[in-house]
Amino acid sequence: MERQNTHYARSLIEASLDPLVTINTDGKITDMNLALANITGISRKKLTGTDFFEHFTEPQKAREVYERVFDKGSVVDSPLTLRHKKGKLTDVLFNGSVYKDQIGKVLGVVIVARDVTAQKRIAKELNDAKVFAEIASALAAEAKLNAEKATQTAEDAVKAKQQFLSNMSHEIRTPMNAIIGFTKVILKTDLSVKQKEYVQAIKLSGDALIVLINDILDLAKVDAGKMTFESTAFKMSLSISAMLHLFETKIQEKNLTLIKEYDENIPPVLVGDPVRLHQIILNLVSNAVKFTSKGKITVSCRIIAEDAAKVTIQFAVKDTGIGIAQNKIRNVFENFQQATSGTSRLYGGTGLGLAIVKQLVETQGGHIHVKSKLGKGSVFSFSLSFMKTKMNVEPENEILELDSEIKNIKVLVVEDIALNQLLMKTLLDDFGFEREIAENGKIAIDKLQEKPFDIILMDLQMPEMNGFEATEFIRTKMNSSIPIIALTADVTKVDVARCQEVGMNDYIAKPVNEKLLYSKIVGLVKKKNIEKERKNTEKLIRIKRKYIDLEYLNHRTKSDPALMMEMITLYLEQTPSLVEIMKKSLQDKDWASLQAASHKIIPSFAIMGMSPDFENMAKKIKDFASTQQEADEIPNMVLQIENVCKHACKELELEFKKIKNTLI
Repeated sequence: MERQNTHYARSLIEASLDPLVTINTDGKITDMNLALANITGISRKKLTGTDFFEHFTEPQKAREVYERVFDKGSVVDSPLTLRHKKGKLTDVLFNGSVYKDQIGKVLGVVIVARDVTAQKRIAKELNDAKVFAEIASALAAEAKLNAEKATQTAEDAVKAKQQFLSNMSHEIRTPMNAIIGFTKVILKTDLSVKQKEYVQAIKLSGDALIVLINDILDLAKVDAGKMTFESTAFKMSLSISAMLHLFETKIQEKNLTLIKEYDENIPPVLVGDPVRLHQIILNLVSNAVKFTSKGKITVSCRIIAEDAAKVTIQFAVKDTGIGIAQNKIRNVFENFQQATSGTSRLYGGTGLGLAIVKQLVETQGGHIHVKSKLGKGSVFSFSLSFMKTKMNVEPENEILELDSEIKNIKVLVVEDIALNQLLMKTLLDDFGFEREIAENGKIAIDKLQEKPFDIILMDLQMPEMNGFEATEFIRTKMNSSIPIIALTADVTKVDVARCQEVGMNDYIAKPVNEKLLYSKIVGLVKKKNIEKERKNTEKLIRIKRKYIDLEYLNHRTKSDPALMMEMITLYLEQTPSLVEIMKKSLQDKDWASLQAASHKIIPSFAIMGMSPDFENMAKKIKDFASTQQEADEIPNMVLQIENVCKHACKELELEFKKIKNTLI
C-alpha cells in the first residue's frame, strides 16, 4: 500500500507542467520532476546533487530566497529566472516551503517554480500597446492642434482677404464717388459740345472702373464661398423689362435691334433672387452689345419644366456679333479669359464677367451653355428654377422722379471727406432739401441734440466715431428712431449685415445714384411720418372714452326702440365670434376665413357709429387676406379691433338696457 501511495504521489508530481524540486539543507538538489529537466536542458541524473542556485540567472538572489524559506517556513511568488543550458531563459515565480521528518526535524525545501514567461510576454505586449496608444494619442492630439492652427490660419487668411477687399473697395470707391458724382453734376450745367464730350469721357471711364471693381469683388466673394442668395417675391416680366431698358441708349448708338421674347405662361410672381438674375443677364447682354456691331440681340425667357411648387425657366441671350471659335468656347467661362488675346485690347473688359455668371448660375443649381459660330454670332443660355407663389408684390425700390412739391426735409449728412461733403450738398440742394454736414459721428450726435432732423445719411468709415458706433449710440443711448441710411463704399455682405444689426434702415453704395438716393430719402421719411400719424391716431383712440354713437342707428330705424334693440342684439351675438374667427384665422394662416370674417365685420362699425379708422383697419385686413402683402401691421390691427369691439359691446349692453327701460 505504501508503495502504491509513493507511486501515486510521483505521478502527481510528474503531471505538473511547472518545475518542482527538493533541496537539502546544503542547497543541493535531491529530487525533481521532468519539467525542471526540460526547462534547464539537463537530465535528472546530472541535476541530482548539483547546486540549486547555479541554474538561475541571479544565483545570489536565488540563495536569498532559499534562505528566507528556512527563516519563515515558506515564500510566495518571488520572481526569478531559470536558465537553459543553451541560453534560453524562463521567468518563474518561486514558491517554497520546508519539509520535515517524523520528529519535526527540517530536512530541506520543496520548491515549485511556476512558469510565467507567457504572462510576462503578454504583460509586456500590453504595456507596449499602452505606451504605443499613449504615443498615438499624443500624436493625434498634436495633429488635432496642428489642424486647428491650420484652420485658424485659413480663417484668418479669409478674414484678412475680406478685410483687404473691404478696405480696397472703400478706398477706390470713395474717390470714384466724387468723380462720377461731379461729372453728373457738371453734365447738368451749360457746356460746349467739346466740354460735354470730355465730361462724358470722364464719366464713361469712371463707370468702367466701377464695373472692374464690382467684377473683382464679386469674384472674390464667389471664391471665398461668401456669395449668398435671397428668396424674394418679384415680378419677372417687369424686372427683365426694366433691366433691358438700361441698354436702350447703347443699342440705339450702335443701330442694333433689341428683341424681347417672353413666355406668357411664366407665372406673374415668382420667388428667387432678382438681383443675382439681373447680374447674370446684365453680364450676358452687356457682352452681346459689346461684341455686336450690326444686326440684333434677342433676349428670351421660356418655361422648360413646371410642377405644382416651382418652374424652371431657360433664359437665352442671342446676338449677331463676332462669335467665338470652336476651340476657344471652353475657355470663355474661366477667370481672366477672353476668346482671343486681342479681345481685351479691341473691346475692353476684364475677362471676369462670364466666370462670375457661371458661378452664379451653378451655385443656384442651374446650368449654362454657349453655342457660337465665328463671324455669325453667339447664344448664351442658362436655366434656373424659381418657386411659385400667390403673393401679389409691388415693385421694390421704386425710383421716384424729383418732385418740387416735396420740401422741408431736413437731412443730416455725416461724412468726413470734403469732396463727398460737397457732392452731397450739391445733390441735396438739387432735391430742394435742407442739409447740414457733420465731419464724424461725435459731431453728428451733438447736432442731433441741438435740433431735429428728418433723416441721416451716415458714412461708415470716419475718425473719432465711425458710422456703426454713432448709429448704435443714437439707437441705444438717445432712443431715437430717426431713419438712417448708410453711405458705404463697401458693399460686402458683412458690412450690410452689420448696418442692419446696429439699427440702420437702409444703405446706398457709392458712387451714389442720385435718383435712388432721392427715392430712399423720400420713402423713409414718408414711412416715418405715416408711423407717427398711426401712433397719434392710436393715442387719440385710447383717450376717447366713448366707442359708439347711435345717431346713425337711431336715424336708420326711425327711432323705433324695438328695431334698435334687435340691431344691438344682433351685433352683440355676432361680433365677438367674428373677432375670434379673425384671430384664429390669422394664427392658422387661414386667409379665406380671415377675408370672410373681415368682410362681415366691416359694416358694423358704421352702423354703431364707431370711428372710421376701425372700418379702414378691417378693410386692410381683408385686403391682406386676399394678397398676403404688408403683413407687419396686421396682427396689431386685429388686436385693436378686438379691443374696440369689446368696449363697444359693453357700451351697447348699457344702451340696450336704457332703451328697454323706456318700453316699461
